[in-house]
Amino acid sequence: MKTSTDATQEIERKYDATSDAESLPPLNDVEGVIQVEERTEILDATYYDTPDLQLSTHGITLRRRTGGSDAGWHLKLPSGPDAREEIRAPLTDETAVPGTLASLVRARTRDQSLLPVVRIVNVRDVRRLLDAEGRALAEVSYDNVTAHPIDPSTPEVAASMEWSEAEVELIEGSPPFLDTVEHHLTAAGMQRSRSASKLARALGNRLPARPSAQPTRPTHTPHGTKKRKTKRPSAADVVLGYLSEHTARITDLDIAVRRDQPDAVHQMRVSARRLRSALKTFRTVLDRKVTEPLADELKWLGAKLGVDRDREVLTARLYERIDELPESLIVGPVPTRVGSWSDAQRTENRSGLMNVLNGPRYLALLRALDALLAQPPLLPGSDKPATATLPKDVLRDWQRLANRIQPTRTTPPGPERDLQLHNARKAAKRTRYAAEAVQPALGKPAKKFRIQMKALQKLLGEHQDSVVARNTLRDLATQATLAGESSFTYGLLHHVEHDRADDAERQLPAAWHTASRPKLRKCLAR
Repeated sequence: MKTSTDATQEIERKYDATSDAESLPPLNDVEGVIQVEERTEILDATYYDTPDLQLSTHGITLRRRTGGSDAGWHLKLPSGPDAREEIRAPLTDETAVPGTLASLVRARTRDQSLLPVVRIVNVRDVRRLLDAEGRALAEVSYDNVTAHPIDPSTPEVAASMEWSEAEVELIEGSPPFLDTVEHHLTAAGMQRSRSASKLARALGNRLPARPSAQPTRPTHTPHGTKKRKTKRPSAADVVLGYLSEHTARITDLDIAVRRDQPDAVHQMRVSARRLRSALKTFRTVLDRKVTEPLADELKWLGAKLGVDRDREVLTARLYERIDELPESLIVGPVPTRVGSWSDAQRTENRSGLMNVLNGPRYLALLRALDALLAQPPLLPGSDKPATATLPKDVLRDWQRLANRIQPTRTTPPGPERDLQLHNARKAAKRTRYAAEAVQPALGKPAKKFRIQMKALQKLLGEHQDSVVARNTLRDLATQATLAGESSFTYGLLHHVEHDRADDAERQLPAAWHTASRPKLRKCLAR
């Protein structure tokens, strides 16, 4: 069943009540508060999760709640200190999780069912704090909670738990107002809650330890080798840490991509590319015979994510070129045609991307990434210090880049040279990612190397973007001609883009001279 959703930002703090604080203290004297409105609510919520509590483990809550002013389905996502984003769907008679919400958390749930895990009944005493203008600054509530843990494998309800707590939710007040209210609550004997949520408290020992926000870089030792006694990170530590970081980013970004949030697709695509590059580059650490299929799947995901990102970049580029022209040279509805082309492409691309994210191949890729990190196919010697082994992998990528740059010097301008420069751009990006991955271990030399590779990649990227823009301008000119419009402006824009490509090519020898300095490579290999 289709349901509509809406999202709100929720900023709140929770407090444990003690025997000295069995109700809310008077709040009329809180600075800035002129009036206090009171009400009582009975809230009945059933929380859903996978059997192994994947949502709760990652700070996500999903519930169906009746009672109160916001009855309905609520999906809460962590979004910073004291803050969560709440996505809502209307209440229905059905107890199955709405498809719109279930889809948003699919990267966490994978193929597992969402089942009731806890039912929480809450008798809430609410104080709404108003200022002199009648604005609601915050709501302070005192909750008498009864939680009924549910075993996902059986319909029986386990022994209930009871406790009391207070909650302050910011409405129109500023964040410092939370500190003002907190002073009154702690003075009354309350203290910041040790549990992140009612659900976490109800689950208790059933809740696994929450993953670290920053992936750790554990020391891995290949089978049959002795663990080195050294504080320096091993090659395996560095590479697996990098893989762990970007695997986590793909899963974390999944919800943002599904919600079509700005830059989310681009960021997920970048992480997919970085993962694939690492699997290709660090052949002294990971067995490529094992990782090659996974690298192929990451290439597939990156390509699917890249379709709409490329459209977005190209659209912005075309509008920029149009804005640079005098108005007298814009003949016909050029901006409108560009916009119509872009909108049509976006609709088609968006539908295709959602099919990818909801398909079995994408979920299989996520599982494969998890399996790789759980049992990495490490090669003998990967436990050696990163500084002794990883520079060779980075420099091998650099040599690959040099081999691709070389033929561009003698190939005449045209499609073949354009393709050679495009392949050089991809090699420069891979070399840049390799330097980025080893930077935590190699420090400044890797940083300098990465910066030079990025500058070269940017120049080659400018050339490739011009090639793509010219191809699109030819297509738009044809469409305009068939529609009885002038193609003059498209031809002019094509000439401008041709000049920009020529300019990038003129800068390339100097950029490559800087990126290929022997000193730059020697510093990296020390």
